[in-house]
Amino acid sequence: MMMSDNTKDRAARSSKKRGSISSLSNHEFWRKEIHGRTKDSTSTVSYMDEPSQRDDVSRLTVQMENTYQLGPPKHFPAIIVNHILKDVLTSYLQVEEYEPELCRQMTKTISEVIKARVKDLMIPRYKLIVIVHIGQLNRQSILIGNRCLWDPKNDTFSSYVFRNSSLFALANVYAVYLE
Repeated sequence: MMMSDNTKDRAARSSKKRGSISSLSNHEFWRKEIHGRTKDSTSTVSYMDEPSQRDDVSRLTVQMENTYQLGPPKHFPAIIVNHILKDVLTSYLQVEEYEPELCRQMTKTISEVIKARVKDLMIPRYKLIVIVHIGQLNRQSILIGNRCLWDPKNDTFSSYVFRNSSLFALANVYAVYLE
């Protein structure tokens, strides 16, 4: 079907007002017969001569995709944590005598205090595991073993052993990096 010149002029004027270019030429404007219905097809491309302020604002507020951090921005300060372990164990156990029930409660208290003090360092994305052992010092030997599955580049631990005349204490802090 052919368009009249008057129809082409109206379509061109309306497209200029809206800021779009229509591919409304004789060979591109056509009718399709689909299941007995007639359908007109026109393609349109929008454009803009001058960017407006609103477009600049929308460009500034574009949200980026997540960036996945594969390593810690700041490594776990094992030396500082060793000083915390020494300070806490010495202050709680310096004058204590070994009593099984008291030491059982002290392990819980000391581990919570150590965890709170290490968390105060605000080291991001590390999971902390604090283990405290207290035993009687009576000329015996003891082996304490812990096993962990971790990344040796990012994960680490701090350990300190305290002794007085009647007891020993071992405190370990494991820092496991969470991706």
